[in-house]
Amino acid sequence: MKIRTGFGYDVHKLADNLPFWLGGIQIEHTKGAVGHSDADCLIHAICDALLGAANKRDIGYWFPDTSAEFKGIDSKILLRKTCDIIRQAGYKISNIDSTICLQKPKIKNYIPTMQETLAKVMDIDIDDISIKATTEEKLGFTGREEGIAVYATCLIYKEI
Repeated sequence: MKIRTGFGYDVHKLADNLPFWLGGIQIEHTKGAVGHSDADCLIHAICDALLGAANKRDIGYWFPDTSAEFKGIDSKILLRKTCDIIRQAGYKISNIDSTICLQKPKIKNYIPTMQETLAKVMDIDIDDISIKATTEEKLGFTGREEGIAVYATCLIYKEI
């Protein structure tokens, strides 16, 4: 068996009066993430972790922010396509671990719904998706509520 790990990181600026998408669901907040797609920072970090683990470059290579095709796209579509890319390379997803850095809103109550949503998109067990959240104690751009950052790791494998 061949086992590989991957790491993903994504950041988006927050701005007033935009929808806030995170983990494939819309969360009530006065601000939303700015981006070419729906700016779902969690999904983007997961995509990068999976692509990196499979040595398939990064999310910007496959879904460039210069392409009109991806303007405003639901990031769940990007995640599904990412899973297809790594499966075509012979890999299966073992697990995802992620940490969301965000001062506000508090998201702990949304985590089970995010896990359920992502598990359906990736066609994996809900127990294989860990989502944690932290503030940065009002430090830095996330602490000042200027943006969101997400770290994600994954383990993938294939039978040889």
